[in-house]
Amino acid sequence: MAGTSSGIVAALTAAALGTVGFLAYRAQATVPASLGAGPAVHATPTSKAPRDRHHPTALPSGSGTGERVVYSVDDDRVWLVTPGNAVQRTFPVRPGTVDPPAGTYWVTSRSSTATGTDGVPIEHVVRFTSVDGVTVGFSAAVDGGTEGTAADPGVKTGGIRETRTDGIAMWNFATIGVRVVVIR
Repeated sequence: MAGTSSGIVAALTAAALGTVGFLAYRAQATVPASLGAGPAVHATPTSKAPRDRHHPTALPSGSGTGERVVYSVDDDRVWLVTPGNAVQRTFPVRPGTVDPPAGTYWVTSRSSTATGTDGVPIEHVVRFTSVDGVTVGFSAAVDGGTEGTAADPGVKTGGIRETRTDGIAMWNFATIGVRVVVIR
């Protein structure tokens, strides 16, 4: 009888491992290509023209529909958009040195406090992707500044800095699974 029960346990274990392996394969096969794309190093021009000169804070067309965070790499601006496509809040941000490729992502993790890659204590961290091992997400410096201390543009940072007030708004809006649409 002991041999039979250990055989059943072995068969169930093998079946479970096979199922996990199959699901891991399926998950890998459905990862959007944009998540594997190389980094687009952010080079800030001396002067950026807003997307819409008459309404620089207007939600950009082509940013999707429904509840989402819209982040414009070119405009250094974020829009928090409700399920009914109304802009709940918009604000400027200061990106790190690594930009995510344009595409659709989802909030994958959050931390109430952490230390940024530039050594600055940060809060309300909302992460949505990584580019070549550099985690990309929104955060607010605890000291309230949006500028980091790292002056070296060669240091790869993925933190998109916002003010503390905007960081609280992002934290309350962008929970796990909320869509993040990155546009140019």
